[in-house]
Amino acid sequence: MKNYPAIAVLEFGSIADGIYSTDAVLKKAPIAMIKSGTVSGGRYLIILGGSPASVQESMSVVTGVYDSVFLPDVHDRLHDAILGKRGDCRQVSIAVVETDTISANVRATERALKGTAVELVEIRVAEYEMSGKAISVFNGELHQIEAAMQLAGGHHRIIARPHDTLTQHLGEGTRFAETKTHQLEGEEVS
Repeated sequence: MKNYPAIAVLEFGSIADGIYSTDAVLKKAPIAMIKSGTVSGGRYLIILGGSPASVQESMSVVTGVYDSVFLPDVHDRLHDAILGKRGDCRQVSIAVVETDTISANVRATERALKGTAVELVEIRVAEYEMSGKAISVFNGELHQIEAAMQLAGGHHRIIARPHDTLTQHLGEGTRFAETKTHQLEGEEVS
């Protein structure tokens, strides 16, 4: 069950505007600040949750927004992924969506999930090593993946039959510092 029926993602080109707007949205309506803070590119990010009316009312007081998305009925899997839950990666087709802003990726992910039967493996937002970009990794049957990418838009790549090592890797996560060392079968690590 979703903690928040509605979610908003607000990116600010100015850290000062972002902090100022965080205070304003919290005072405007009864909402939850899921996360808030600086992200790469000198931007500030706020992720809000609550009822659709409260979240929308809160958004009315923001200034200096660089990009934003309001999801009045956020998809369950996107909701959970934003809160940090990862999905499984199976050896069927995979797609990766890359966007220049976090809000654009959340928007694309929502369209892909609501319009098809793909699974969301991972969404990565607000990480310094990504220079303000965001990615989502999807898994599913090829025809569903292709349909999802048409709905998502943006820059994406589809892998129809991923290598089993890649599938395992994506199931563990795409963050380089946290991935395991993979080796050829029978090979020893010295």
